[in-house]
Amino acid sequence: MQLPSFINAEFVFYGIVFLAVVLLLEGGFIWYRDNFGTKRRVSKRMALIESGATSEEIITALRRQTTDVSKSMLPSIINYLDSRMNQAGIRMSAQRMLSYMGSVTLLIGFLFPLIGGISGQITSPGAVLLLLLFAGGIGIALPILYINYIAAKRLKKIEAQFPIALDVLVRGLRAGYPVSGALELVVNEMPDPLASELGLVLAEMNYGSPLRDALEGFAGRVQTQDINMFVVSVAIQTETGGSLAEILDSLTRVIRDRAAMVLKVRALASEGKMTGTLLTAMPIITFVGVFSSQPSFYLDVVDDPWFMPGALGVMFLYVLGVVIMRRLIAIKV
Repeated sequence: MQLPSFINAEFVFYGIVFLAVVLLLEGGFIWYRDNFGTKRRVSKRMALIESGATSEEIITALRRQTTDVSKSMLPSIINYLDSRMNQAGIRMSAQRMLSYMGSVTLLIGFLFPLIGGISGQITSPGAVLLLLLFAGGIGIALPILYINYIAAKRLKKIEAQFPIALDVLVRGLRAGYPVSGALELVVNEMPDPLASELGLVLAEMNYGSPLRDALEGFAGRVQTQDINMFVVSVAIQTETGGSLAEILDSLTRVIRDRAAMVLKVRALASEGKMTGTLLTAMPIITFVGVFSSQPSFYLDVVDDPWFMPGALGVMFLYVLGVVIMRRLIAIKV
């Protein structure tokens, strides 16, 4: 299957490259504006309040779309992606993200042979497997790697901001504010991403949700040890009584001591984690780069009888290596 004679394949290819570069530059500009812009809002919730949004509109804007896993054929994948997107602050549902990934994968799998002029070579099972791996690498693997990167970066910010937020919360409680009032002080003083997460907690409370349920939702979205300890402490205080300010003050000291230990452990394990990240990402990036620039490097050997067993064996060893590396570098403190 070839392109019509009146369409220049090279022109189409460079047009797509130009569009990709424009979108990349636009995305970079938006990221820079949101992270370093001088007119950046303190938090999304404050911006919504200033615009006159109601409590229901604030909750809808801050709370991300959820996925009904019971209606999905891929519950484990949906759960993993949903958790990482929560941590990354991406408001789209995991099911919709997967549908976009699948659409992009199919589009690349259809267009690349036409644009690259290799459609006549995609005839054997090995060639089809290569094309699927290439399209899946761009449409699925690279977006997941990017989501993981954004999630890890955002969680580090939240963990760094959380002890300061607890200090503000304790001062508010000691000044006589109720829990909701002290939380509002935190939301008003802290920047994103923690401000938006706690703003959602406050919006849910104002909308009638119990404090414990709102905090459990917060812990479920972020899934860090510090926030889990905070939610458990508040839940125990709610049931047994006592001074919440004193409990949270003690918790703040524990979190700061733990943070110092975590920094030491991260410093010792940083080389291993960087190595694991590179060994996970580089095979995908290398394969995508080589296949997109020189597809004959792989297509010339797809008819070899050892190609399919070798390719499947490499894929199995890659997945096994990623699982083992993740277990080795997943040091919990």
